[in-house]
Amino acid sequence: MTTPFKPTTVRDLDRINLRLSAETFAQIDVARADRLGNISRNTWITEAVAEKLARETSANDRREEGRVANG
Repeated sequence: MTTPFKPTTVRDLDRINLRLSAETFAQIDVARADRLGNISRNTWITEAVAEKLARETSANDRREEGRVANG
């Protein structure tokens, strides 16, 4: 069962408040330090969100393909 959500208006580039633990910030900072160059936390988190969305989309596509094949 999915929970319906209320659509909201989002600008092309919008801000959110994100609460993360100090431990999570530390883990992000370690991951950032392992990368070449200087990457901001914002960029790192944006990339992480994009990767997660790509995985979710891919998983949903595979489920849909399975339904059509078994249909």
